[in-house]
Amino acid sequence: MAVRVVVADDQELVRAGFGMILGAQPDIEVVAEVGDGAAAVAAVREHRPDVVLLDIRMPVMDGIEAAGIVCAESDCKVLMLTTFDLDDYVYDALRAGASGFLLKDVRRDDLVHAVRVVAAGDSLLAPAVTRKLITEFVSRTAPRPAAPSAERLAVLTARERETLRLIARGLSNAEIAETMVVSEHTVKTHVSNVLTKLGLRDRVQAVIAAYETGLAVPGGPA
Repeated sequence: MAVRVVVADDQELVRAGFGMILGAQPDIEVVAEVGDGAAAVAAVREHRPDVVLLDIRMPVMDGIEAAGIVCAESDCKVLMLTTFDLDDYVYDALRAGASGFLLKDVRRDDLVHAVRVVAAGDSLLAPAVTRKLITEFVSRTAPRPAAPSAERLAVLTARERETLRLIARGLSNAEIAETMVVSEHTVKTHVSNVLTKLGLRDRVQAVIAAYETGLAVPGGPA
């Protein structure tokens, strides 16, 4: 079954180019191309795609707000588009539920790969890259009223808390298994339990939760 995609960008050449590249793939179907955030939300509601590409800066409704609505209303995965590497909107986009980021000058093959990766339920950012990004933003971002409290982690077992802490350090499942001296299958079970119990979409969201609850500390052990 083809991966269904919505492309949202206020620059016509960008969205048309992305749409053409993705539409040429045998396993990807572009179901809509729109020019603003509100239209993107409407397209997701109408077409129920697997992935939506959202430009961060768009008229009517920006990509951050649109991402929050899409993630709250559906299982559609969100890929944010930006012209700035690690700009000030990245952290807000992650908290809204984005599964990854693409610069608009992304290579053709990387664009296609990104869509396939997030459609499969994975985060586009590698764990180590995710940790570096979140560390930077958390370390210079004031505590937010909506941030989850440490008490939220009480639903996790000791092993699950340790798994979450290691995810936030940027370790892969194989590395977590080696550190905890368990099988990789057991780690996958712990990761799944963490996401389910905390109501998180993916590993990116897990990293955010670890930092915002204080389980992981910016500048802590690598």
